[in-house]
Amino acid sequence: MGSTEKPKQHLNASESAVDQPVNPGIHLEKYKTGVIFIAFSDSLFGSRLDELSLMDYAETHPLVSKVWSSLDLPMNNASKMADLLSSHRIERLIVAGEVPGFYKSYFSKAMYLAESNPDRVTLAGFNEFGIVGNEDLDLAKTVISCTINDVPFETVSLPDEVKVNPETLIIGGGIAGVQASLEIADAGHKVHLVERTGTIGGHMATFDKTFPTLDCAACILTPKMGEVGQHSNINLMTYSEVEEISGSPGDYTVRVLQKARYINIDTCIGCGNCAEKCPGKTKSEFDSGTTIRRAAYIPFPQAVPNKYLIDGEYCTYLLKGKCGVCLKKCPVPDCINFDEKDKEVTFKVGNIIIATGYKPFDAARDERYGYGKYPNVVTSLEFERLVNASGPTGGQIFLRSQDKKGNWIFQAKGESPKSVAIIHCIGSRDRNFNHYCSKVCCMYSLKLAHLVVEKLPGVKVYEYYIDMRAFGKGYEEFYMRIKNEGVNVIRGRTSSVTQVGDKLFLRSEDIVGGRLIEQEVDMVVLSVGMEPREDAANVAEMVGIPQSKDGWFVESDYVNNPSGTLKGGISIAGACQGPKDIPDTVAQASAAASRVLQSIMIGRVKGNVSDLTPAVLEGRIKKLA
Repeated sequence: MGSTEKPKQHLNASESAVDQPVNPGIHLEKYKTGVIFIAFSDSLFGSRLDELSLMDYAETHPLVSKVWSSLDLPMNNASKMADLLSSHRIERLIVAGEVPGFYKSYFSKAMYLAESNPDRVTLAGFNEFGIVGNEDLDLAKTVISCTINDVPFETVSLPDEVKVNPETLIIGGGIAGVQASLEIADAGHKVHLVERTGTIGGHMATFDKTFPTLDCAACILTPKMGEVGQHSNINLMTYSEVEEISGSPGDYTVRVLQKARYINIDTCIGCGNCAEKCPGKTKSEFDSGTTIRRAAYIPFPQAVPNKYLIDGEYCTYLLKGKCGVCLKKCPVPDCINFDEKDKEVTFKVGNIIIATGYKPFDAARDERYGYGKYPNVVTSLEFERLVNASGPTGGQIFLRSQDKKGNWIFQAKGESPKSVAIIHCIGSRDRNFNHYCSKVCCMYSLKLAHLVVEKLPGVKVYEYYIDMRAFGKGYEEFYMRIKNEGVNVIRGRTSSVTQVGDKLFLRSEDIVGGRLIEQEVDMVVLSVGMEPREDAANVAEMVGIPQSKDGWFVESDYVNNPSGTLKGGISIAGACQGPKDIPDTVAQASAAASRVLQSIMIGRVKGNVSDLTPAVLEGRIKKLA
């Protein structure tokens, strides 16, 4: 990539600015400024910014004398870099890119070797402000201009405020959506909570215990769920999906599709008669496919709303026009209506919180471990349901067995495993799948090991991990506690799982012991990581916020504003932004709710940063500089 050098008047030796501070305005003219763009091909986050356009922009700036791409520079030799800086008499250096902080120490060293002040290396980072694509190219140019002029980007990019509708839309009814809904509703403001499944609660509702305190997950969550269902300020819309969002900050119009439940949610008494003889069957989503549910079903006993619904994809009457057993069994007249249709509901809101959560990694994609091939190779979420008192076996641990129709499911009978292996990082920290750490797998794997030891005294439990990332409050202590319970914690990657007879064989390594391992066990638990939901791209396009290379929603500022976005009135909360545990999810949901309440209290909300024109941005920079 080329570069353009602009002749500037150099400082005399007597005017050396090594000891002079960098200040805004006229003082910057004393320095020969160079700009280095870190090649986006080296990006960790998959930026789609047009580097050539940004370089051309920087070259036209009156305070810039030299522009480079890192592809043209000796990025592994500070001495050669120093010679290059000296030859162009660069006295101030700006490093621009998605995450330029990774390279600051290198360029500071080069500046020192070039006998320039290393403190004059400044950063123009795009990722920290949620700038990842060419749709934000003008904002990226503004970041560069702000850095050159030593003006805070946050001040320049502050959008104007507009009036706000006090009602709020929250998309997603997991723990993040539940927490945010309650905080806003308790403050006296209307909330529309939209959940695509038949109940709120999300993944947390399926868990048995939470780490590191081993508190009952249901004991924490279900009271909150019940409060949401009964709150006068919360319009709960389950079995519904947001189809369209239009309008502008403070005045969004939302169109929601409410899918037909075929059972009247107002008159259903939750007796369950409709499900007793229902012939339609499929795998239970709530139980992660470990058991079978009916077409007429309630997601789980503590579901909110605590009402039954009929799954049209598996209902014999809706598919073939024959059956109607549920109609005969239902004690409430006209409660079941097979003529019910999907309907659309439209309403207006001023703020939107996106809390759509995550999906677990599909373990079948990694064929080395035999998931889907060997019945007793299970995922961590399946095992969560197995050890849960409300699960298919009442919390007892049994090996998977076949029902009368040949389905491999967990049943409250059979043989318990005498040895269990838990393998970490399935789908995470893997170049073939997801390079990132899913953050929670180490701790929930330790929790599962504890539950196995607690429920099956004398069982042998093996944990195979890459690195133990016990990062939170009380997490390291929890790790040590599990080791003291007799769990064999082995550091090393597992290469394969195969089955011979009724036994599973693991081939792994013990890095600490310096040996290869072939282990025989009865059951293998795969600790699957987190991935963005399959509909994340649709949601991102609907509300106009960017996604990272991995598909997570991008916040406006990772450090200072992790729940905000560049779109006015739109916040994100929970695992839709990236992998996180329950405490961090709740904290971010509360932060998003606080942003909403702040805007409602003052009656105004900030507009879209992207609506600011380049002329307005440059005008603000000139005033501040």
